[in-house]
Parts: sequence; structure tokens; C-alpha cells
Amino acid sequence: MRKAFVVTNSLLLVAFALQFVFAAVGAFTKPGGDGAYALHSVNGMAIIPVLTLLTILFAVLAKAPGRLVGLTVLPLGLVVLQALIAMLANAATDASGVSTPFGLTIAGLHAVNGIIAVHVVVAVNQAARKLARPATAEPAPVAVREGEPA
Repeated sequence: MRKAFVVTNSLLLVAFALQFVFAAVGAFTKPGGDGAYALHSVNGMAIIPVLTLLTILFAVLAKAPGRLVGLTVLPLGLVVLQALIAMLANAATDASGVSTPFGLTIAGLHAVNGIIAVHVVVAVNQAARKLARPATAEPAPVAVREGEPA
């Protein structure tokens, strides 16, 4: 189960990296329309949550320490926060549907939250890899008799 924990978390990290690529695709698509962010939306609303849930499941099945399981759950909360930030940013427009400075500021928080989520997933990945490593045997202590040089 520990290998599955590492694999699912690694896939989650790749999905988060792709999320930034998909955001750039949406931002640079000309002319931009509602479909410009389709890959970003599908990845963020379907792939990332599913991989996050699988990572949590494998962390529990791998008998990871409680703190690591908690850290593994954190990206799920950050994904929910991402959706809320995006909705708030999209709702913060003027009467003609044009972005407001407030809405753009909120949209910036969407990016910051994404960066935080990536850092959490990286930390989980490092801990999962450490957990999956086979335990190394420590050398047996050498008995030293009293009066003999060590």
C-alpha cells in the first residue's frame, strides 16, 4: 500500500503541474471564450479531487502516521477553497460583466492557493517516499570491555 500511496501522490503532483499549464493555455487562447479553460476546469474539478481521495485512501491503508494522513487531506480542502475563490472572482464583476479590481484581486488568490496546494502535495510526496523506503538495519553495537581502548 505504501507504493500505491507514492504512486497516487506522484500522479496528483503531475495533475497539479498540468493545472498550471492548463491555466496558461486558457489565458493565452485567442480569442478567449468560455471553453478556453475547459482543460483547467476538468482537471481541477474531476481529476485532482479523485486523485486526492485516492491518495488519502492509500495513506490510511499504508498506515501512515496521523500527521501525514492529515497533511494528505489538506489538498482536498484547498481544492474546495479553489472552487470558492473562482466563483467569488467570477461573481465580482460590474453591471456589464467586466472584471472589477476586487474580482481580479480575488482571482490572484486563486493562483496563490494553487501554489500552496502544490507545496503541500510536494511535502506529502517526500514523506510518502520516505515511508515507502525499506527500513535499513542499524549496525549492531560493539561491546567494549572495560579498560580496553574503544
